[in-house]
Amino acid sequence: MNDVLDVALRLIVVFVCFLVLPLVVGQTEHKVMAHMQGRLGPMYAGGFHGWAQLVADGVKFAQKEDVVPENADRRIFQLAPAVALLPYLLVLLAIPIGPGEGAVGQVVDAGVFFVLAVMGVGVLGSLMAGWASANKFSLLGGLRTAAQLLAYELPMLLAAASVAMAAGTVSLPGVLNAFEWWWVPWQIVGALVFFTAGLAELQRPPFDMPVADSEIIFGAYTEYTGLRFALFLLAEYAGIVVLCGLTTVLFLGGWHGPFGADGLGWVWTLLKTAVLAFLVIWLRVSYPRLREDQLQKLAWTTLVPLALAQIALTGIVKVAIQ
Repeated sequence: MNDVLDVALRLIVVFVCFLVLPLVVGQTEHKVMAHMQGRLGPMYAGGFHGWAQLVADGVKFAQKEDVVPENADRRIFQLAPAVALLPYLLVLLAIPIGPGEGAVGQVVDAGVFFVLAVMGVGVLGSLMAGWASANKFSLLGGLRTAAQLLAYELPMLLAAASVAMAAGTVSLPGVLNAFEWWWVPWQIVGALVFFTAGLAELQRPPFDMPVADSEIIFGAYTEYTGLRFALFLLAEYAGIVVLCGLTTVLFLGGWHGPFGADGLGWVWTLLKTAVLAFLVIWLRVSYPRLREDQLQKLAWTTLVPLALAQIALTGIVKVAIQ
C-alpha cells in the first residue's frame, strides 16, 4: 500500500510540475523579452510589474472562437494539440530531479533513449495539424517541421550517446550517479550539439522557419484558434522545460552542486534548468532566423561531425582511463 501511495504522490508532483513550469517559462519570456526590446506592454496587466500578464493571455485565448475549417478532418484536427503536448509529460516522468528513486516519477532502465524517442513523437502533432487543416500552407509547415526533426534528431541522439558511453549506462539516474565535474569540459562539445539540436526540434528561434510569420503564415498551426492554439504554445514551453532539464541531467550534473555541495539536491536541478531556459529566451531575442538551407547545412555538415568527434573522444578517454 505504501508503495502505491509513493508512486501516486510522485506522479502527482510530476503532473503539477508539468502544469506549472511551462507557464512560469512563458511568463518569464514575456518579461525578459519586454526588457530586452524596450516594450512596456507586458508590464501593465495586473499592476505591479504586470504580474497578471499570463492570466490576461489565458482569458484572451479562452474568449476566442473555436474555429474548425469546413474541409478539415475534424477528429485529427482536434486531436493534434494533445499529441504535440503529451509526450513532454511522459518525458518529465523519467527525468530525475534529485538523488534516489523518490526524485523521479518512474525509473526507466533505458531512460536516455526513452526520452529522446518520446520527444520525437511530438512532431506527429505538427504533421497531424498540417494535414488535417485542409490548408496548403499548413501542410507545408508540417512537412518543414518533419524535415527539421529528421535533420536534428541524429546529432541530438549522438550527443546523448556520448554521455551514456562516459557513464557506462543509459539510465538517467545512472548517468547522474556516475557524473564527475571534470566531465563538463570533456563533454562540452556534446552539450552544445545537444542543446542546439534540441532548440531546432522545438522550432525555437533562430530555428523557427516552420512557424515563422514571414515564411508561411504560422505553419502547421495557421488554422488553429482559441484554447487549441494555446495548447500548441504550452507544448512549446513544456518542450523548453524538458530540453533544459535533460541538458542539466546529462551534461551539468543535475542535482550535483559545485565543490561537493550536493545538499541542496533538487534545488540545483531547478536552478540549472532555469538558467538554461533564460538562455533559450535570450537566443530568441538576440539572433536572426536562419534560412532553410542554412538550417540543413548546420545539421549535416557541422553538428553531426562534431557529435561523432565527441563520441570518438569519449571512447579514447574511456580506454585511457581503463
